[in-house]
Amino acid sequence: QVQLVESGGGLVQAGGSLTITCIASGNIFVIDHMSWYRQTPGKQRELVARISRGGNTNYADSVKGRFTISGDNAENTWLLQMENLKPEDTAQYSCHTFARANPMDVFRNYWGQGTQVTVSS
Repeated sequence: QVQLVESGGGLVQAGGSLTITCIASGNIFVIDHMSWYRQTPGKQRELVARISRGGNTNYADSVKGRFTISGDNAENTWLLQMENLKPEDTAQYSCHTFARANPMDVFRNYWGQGTQVTVSS
């Protein structure tokens, strides 16, 4: 199985910056892509950013130009650098990957527990 652990969340003032990290461990044969999602109470989970194994990225319109996703495939570590944060960015941010744990396995969805990001106005 693949385990994902996020870190780096916290409280930041509007206009500030924060970087959150996701580290994957366990049995990892191949990762297809890795994503960051966010969710606030009463709202649907929203895709924030995604990076493919080849390095292609895409972002939600609400974060384009402010957030950057990057990854180190060899270290199974991914970052979400967030700049010019706004109060509406406040959410629980979760790491997700679509991966195969071993050559005999199929691709599966794996989720981390999440890290809270709070942006004060």
